[in-house]
Amino acid sequence: MADATVRTAKPEDVPEIARVHRDTWRTAYARLVPEEVLAGLGDTAQAWAEAVEEGQVLVATEGRFLVGFCVSGSAPREEVARADGTLPADAGTTALVSVLVEPRWARRGHGGRLLATAAQALRANGSTRGIAWIPEADRVSANFYEKAGWAGDGTVRTLDAGGRPLREIRVSGGLTLLLTG
Repeated sequence: MADATVRTAKPEDVPEIARVHRDTWRTAYARLVPEEVLAGLGDTAQAWAEAVEEGQVLVATEGRFLVGFCVSGSAPREEVARADGTLPADAGTTALVSVLVEPRWARRGHGGRLLATAAQALRANGSTRGIAWIPEADRVSANFYEKAGWAGDGTVRTLDAGGRPLREIRVSGGLTLLLTG
């Protein structure tokens, strides 16, 4: 494997982050989301530019290729609330995390490096726990988070994916993650 690193995203990474986002969703979620929704994924570069500017995005690279990213930060109240709307005691120190690695670069440790690096930065900023939302049928993502010690916390939401319901589960876990291997 070529040199693999994780670093803070730079403004010049934004077009590749947007491409990885779009292409990965179109590949990984083809069975879960209607084709017209995936085809309609627009240009997300502006949204990514804002997240990069705020320092919320890490990128994984292998050699000269940007192969994945992680966006993380304080979890909004509505993301951390229990199903009944109440907030857990640690709501103020819970972070929202999303890791995405292009499928063709999967199983090379990029996701783990992204999550561990994000967890370290989140802990340094006072976060104590992380949460992520994943499609219920996405076993690849579920397995990834399970290997990191995260598990479903019983909270489910249903999104409208072009007229088709898309159930997501919330996974949660600690931020003391170690890189192995």
